[in-house]
Amino acid sequence: MQSLDRYTPYALAALRIVAALIFMEHGTQKLFGFPAPPQSGLPPTFSIYWFAAAIELVGGILVLIGFQTRIAAFIMSGEMAFAYWMSHAPRAFYPVLNGGDAAILYCFVFLLLVFAGAGALSVDGRNKSS
Repeated sequence: MQSLDRYTPYALAALRIVAALIFMEHGTQKLFGFPAPPQSGLPPTFSIYWFAAAIELVGGILVLIGFQTRIAAFIMSGEMAFAYWMSHAPRAFYPVLNGGDAAILYCFVFLLLVFAGAGALSVDGRNKSS
């Protein structure tokens, strides 16, 4: 199994890229109504939900390409912790009942990226080798 260790940077990159793509989709949905508008409608400009969507889109792009990954992931992890405690936790104790499973997973995936970095196939990694 130790032979798999050499693929860790690539597995981390796959996690980073897939999480960023899906996270960006939340931002595009809230900002542009794509791929479908949110049930509650598009948020008013400069509202807390609009800023959350901007973090999801811009942060998602940064994490996707692996640029300033640790900073972007830190902000995104914080956003998801805030979203969980403000929107989901008051509904019910268990995440499966309050709809907060994704927020918790995003929070900890992005927290991992804060400490692990972007992995392979990233602008951050390219700058290290230069």
